[in-house]
Amino acid sequence: QVQLVESGGGLVQPGGSLRLSCAASGSIFSRNAMGWYRQAPGKQRELVAAITSRGTTNYYADSVKGRFTVPRDNAKNTVYLQMDSLKPEDTAVYYCNTRPPVRQYWGQGTQVTVSS
Repeated sequence: QVQLVESGGGLVQPGGSLRLSCAASGSIFSRNAMGWYRQAPGKQRELVAAITSRGTTNYYADSVKGRFTVPRDNAKNTVYLQMDSLKPEDTAVYYCNTRPPVRQYWGQGTQVTVSS
């Protein structure tokens, strides 16, 4: 059974940084592109960053380009989301999943709140 567990969220001031982690169990990790998604209150869940299985190509939503990076460590079955220069509009619950996402892989997510 595959499980994805997100961690690292919290409250941060505008301009601050956070690093989210997504640990995967099972064998999906090394074979799949992985993505970070977020859902803000009253909005649809959106893809914000993704990385291929080999880490050769990244995707970033326009809203986070230049501020977020998505390194992965296949040896640790972990993908990260490094978030810098955070803005209040980055406030959301952040999830990781494969790209494209698989319904049964959605976890609880981790809350990120950017506020002064």
